[in-house]
Amino acid sequence: MWTRTVSGRALHFYLAGINNQNFLMRDKETGTWWQQITGKAIYGPLQGSALELVLSDELTFGEWRTESPSGQVLAPVAKYTNEYDSNWEPGVAKLPVVISFPNTELKSRDVVIGLTIDGAARAYPWETLAKQSPVVDRVNGTPLLLVLGPDGKSFRVFSSRIDGHDAEFFLQSGPQPWGLLDTLTNSQWNFQGCATSGPAQGKCLARVPALKDYWFDWRNYHPDTTVYKH
Repeated sequence: MWTRTVSGRALHFYLAGINNQNFLMRDKETGTWWQQITGKAIYGPLQGSALELVLSDELTFGEWRTESPSGQVLAPVAKYTNEYDSNWEPGVAKLPVVISFPNTELKSRDVVIGLTIDGAARAYPWETLAKQSPVVDRVNGTPLLLVLGPDGKSFRVFSSRIDGHDAEFFLQSGPQPWGLLDTLTNSQWNFQGCATSGPAQGKCLARVPALKDYWFDWRNYHPDTTVYKH
């Protein structure tokens, strides 16, 4: 998710095309073309500009409803209801790719979690995260915590620092509800990254923006990316 403001000017975007199975957007104010995955202006008066990344979640509806029981859901546009595809993602996953990277360790349609820290990009294979969650890593000196939620499908990424000190996390065992424990204070943390008990109660970890994407797409726009290996 990106801001739609450049140099204090609000822009309005619409879908203008698709390039390598990635959306191209165009703003109505200047006619500039923007790449969805990078938020960068690639052609037009604002070429070279970039939108600012905004934190967003990719959660199942069940997980979101648990956290936001009074939240509102965007209603479909009535006149286009019949045009919505309820089975869109499985169909897209079967489409041939127009670019590939055969000499890399991942397949084109492998799903990854991609993130960038101060210019350094790293991809985390979804299968690895699903088996190993939580994943503790470090990119460009920043300690990271990647974790799947209680539903095993939703994910979030945090900076794993508590009061300026690096900490590691692991899933608590036993019959108690889902939660994380840290090795620094032995406090319990929820999926929102906040301590619910222990010495750190009331503190929350800083969020890190991340994107769930196909490997071919992430690799195409982040050619210097590394791949996490456990």
